[in-house]
Amino acid sequence: MKYLLLINTLSPDSTEERPAEGPTVEDFMAFDKAVSDAGVKLDGNALDISTATTVHVRVNGERVVTDGPFAETREIVGGYYLIDVPDLDAALDWAARCPGARFGTVEVRTVWEPFQP
Repeated sequence: MKYLLLINTLSPDSTEERPAEGPTVEDFMAFDKAVSDAGVKLDGNALDISTATTVHVRVNGERVVTDGPFAETREIVGGYYLIDVPDLDAALDWAARCPGARFGTVEVRTVWEPFQP
């Protein structure tokens, strides 16, 4: 089953308690090697946390575009992994091993496959 691990980094303005230092590039490289070597990684990338663009279409059809990550949130999506594992428990195990879980959260989402007749 496919799962998306959304790595949420605490925003600089967050008052939530966190370790003095966040995960290093080496921490993420080691995790990436582990999911790749285990054969469960389908995709994964870091995301630019300094910029974002949000699109909303109002009821009247007007498109509203807003630039920048929202400062009101305490977490920013900083990256993701798409993995293929047998079940949710296995996905949760991988999420707990992700370095991002120590400095924010890793949200686990089931990826629903399209129905095939």
